[in-house]
Amino acid sequence: MKIRHNKKRNTAFVYEALIREGTSAILQKDETRKKTVVKLIKKHFPLNSVLRKDLECHRSLYRNQGINKENCVRIVHETYRQKKLIDADFLFTAQTDLIRDINKELNPSVFNNFVPNYKSLATISQLFSQSTTPRNHVLLENVVIENMSLCYSAPSAEPVDNLVIEAFVKKLNEKYDNELLDEQRQLLNYYITSFTDNALELKMFINEEVTRLKEKLTESRNIDFIAADKDMLNKTNQILEKLGHFKNEGINDDVLMTILKTQSLIKEIFNDVDHN
Repeated sequence: MKIRHNKKRNTAFVYEALIREGTSAILQKDETRKKTVVKLIKKHFPLNSVLRKDLECHRSLYRNQGINKENCVRIVHETYRQKKLIDADFLFTAQTDLIRDINKELNPSVFNNFVPNYKSLATISQLFSQSTTPRNHVLLENVVIENMSLCYSAPSAEPVDNLVIEAFVKKLNEKYDNELLDEQRQLLNYYITSFTDNALELKMFINEEVTRLKEKLTESRNIDFIAADKDMLNKTNQILEKLGHFKNEGINDDVLMTILKTQSLIKEIFNDVDHN
């Protein structure tokens, strides 16, 4: 079953591509590009906008994992019903405006950004398409339901080099974020879209993540190769102290980068323990 798919007209894909463009800008410390991405998201995806409604229809089908099939079927049917309520001409115009602004204010290369769940987004878009035949619609619906009912398992990250921060920073400076840990992607996504809810989800995530990182760093002080090295032990304590101060600070780039680097450090420490 081969159906043509126009990714520029796939609202969810374009949104995810923008998120990754913003992530890249943050990691490369490109403040101008980051602000442009945030401006475009604010402009084209405000609450109750046609693009936001279309995006939420897509999200209903690709952000639900590990759900039993009965509920998956009900979600798919309700989502399809709501999708049909969206004015197709109005949506087309909104997508055209978004594509134009991305080409003009960022770069057409945004549409080539790596989006890990691209195949799933394409399938959902084809399911929604009015040009899809009844036979293909049923087949696509089965694929979507099957994907939704699968238990989610985050891809395992490649072990990073023993140079720790140096290797990590090198990876951060790459254009695409496909090497990032799942928790790092989550943090950056919340950061970029924090305007939608007054940064409530971002603050909640940071609060939980800092608590987790502090627990793992405290645990790491008992690991032989850290406990035996006074310099490493001292640096671990310094990071713990810095994380402890974040509860009294606002969210800024220093907080963000410290958490990102600590996430990578924790991953490497416990990878080393597992491998040894």
